[in-house]
Amino acid sequence: MIATKTLCGRCAMGCGVRAMADPQDGDDRRVFLEGDRIHPANMGWLCPAGEALVFEAGLEGRLLHARLGARRVSRDRAIAQAARRLTDIVARHGPGSVALHVAGDLTTEDYFVANKLMKGFIGSANIDVPWAEAGAQAHRAAFGEDVMPTSVEDIEQAELILVIGAQTLQRHPLLNERVRLAREEQGALLVVIDPDPASADGDADLHLTPAPGTVDRLLGGLLLHCHDANLIDLPFLSEKVALPHGYWDDLRPGHDLWSVTRATGLPAARIRELKDMIAGAGRMVTIFDPDGGEGADRTAAAILALHLATGRIGRPGVGPFALPRAPNAMGAREAGCGATTLAAHHDFGADGHGSVARFWAAPKLVTAPGLSGAALLDAIRDGRIKALIMLGGVPPVWFDASPAGRPFTLFVGDRLDPSMADRIDIALPMAAMLERDGTLTSADRLIGRQRPVFPLPGEARPGWWIVTQIARAMGWHEAFHYERPAEIYREHARLSAYHDDGRRVFTLRRHAPVSNPAYQELTPWRWGELPFDEGRFPTDDGKARLVRFWD
Repeated sequence: MIATKTLCGRCAMGCGVRAMADPQDGDDRRVFLEGDRIHPANMGWLCPAGEALVFEAGLEGRLLHARLGARRVSRDRAIAQAARRLTDIVARHGPGSVALHVAGDLTTEDYFVANKLMKGFIGSANIDVPWAEAGAQAHRAAFGEDVMPTSVEDIEQAELILVIGAQTLQRHPLLNERVRLAREEQGALLVVIDPDPASADGDADLHLTPAPGTVDRLLGGLLLHCHDANLIDLPFLSEKVALPHGYWDDLRPGHDLWSVTRATGLPAARIRELKDMIAGAGRMVTIFDPDGGEGADRTAAAILALHLATGRIGRPGVGPFALPRAPNAMGAREAGCGATTLAAHHDFGADGHGSVARFWAAPKLVTAPGLSGAALLDAIRDGRIKALIMLGGVPPVWFDASPAGRPFTLFVGDRLDPSMADRIDIALPMAAMLERDGTLTSADRLIGRQRPVFPLPGEARPGWWIVTQIARAMGWHEAFHYERPAEIYREHARLSAYHDDGRRVFTLRRHAPVSNPAYQELTPWRWGELPFDEGRFPTDDGKARLVRFWD
């Protein structure tokens, strides 16, 4: 038996796993898993989702060989055919006719190479992701950069833990354990706000069930109360935060106590109780789901505004804690693998675009955001999308949206639903979870190594390797020179520090020269240290922004 330290990869907590297996175990591929006792995310704990990884080790149902339609073909032939079809489609219909969907549990190296091919060389930003952009957009609007400023260690130091949506804790048992320890050992108070009455079964110190769609109204009322009761941090607000003209006057309508009571359906006494708890807590952490559906964008902006106005940010034990549903959403956002940003937290402004274009030597770097979500589905329905690339998973809704003359469809993944096989033009087998080699970033910016427990079966290869081979076959061999994930990680790190003016929080500069052996032995580390310490924000004037979330 060989012990391998890797990552769970099933949620955004980024828990460490110690896997013991015999790589020569044949097709059964039995494995024993336990929590990594020295990993900072879970300290030896392992939840049922992590334990269930043992059931994914076997090869039954795996895609192990390349397919061209219903026929098995060599991997090289499938890659060459995919490159020819994509090259022809771009030449005939333009870069905007190509779209990419990525799964949420890929390595950051997979995301980096896929994003580079799409945006830098094909010239399309049509990238669909299985998480909402509300959290990232709220961070950029308030802080000037997509930075989640809080860590799991802050939960243990908080005096008040405000949870928006009980499901957030229920989906993450180890986060729930952190909250429990904070209450038992530090005396922290727990408040849960959730419109679902069934969520009231927990043992929170205060549980509020506002009417659906009114959580942002409740938070706006709390923000207005903090202003009127002189509970805001005036020195911090005046020196470190920029307010839109008339912000407080514009907030007032609809956010006074009685308006909030009518809108939310909550008793005034319960709202006052929450106000008193917030007023009495110097250290507050707010845990929320930025992918929480309708109104998530307003709720996220309201949470950030509440923390900024009260100065509860940039120091231990305080801050908003956004927990995306996709396991490596943060790694994808670092790599810019989405429709609205470029790599390394750059936007589409002239400076960011110029830096990425020069670094990649990418003359076709896309100049504007692309389509995703419902807008991308509409483009598929009306025939504007001529090629679909699916890396890591098949979103059935894409097929449901396909017109009679469906687009050319390339699937790269470890399992292919037989009911969808007749809709795939080319399928290429990819590494599964326990075979992946790369890095993941947890919700709180902790980068860790995912190491392979088992060798790659059949013709399966890493996602980044397959994308690299397609890019080379399309004529971009020099730009896609990767032979191992460490090379991609180094490029990712160098790009994060390229033409850095010192304002951006995201930088992997210390790992730009990392050697191959050092990459293999990489231990968990968190970029950003303590973001926004002393009120420094990555904006032109160095100030954060209070956003009008009620507009």
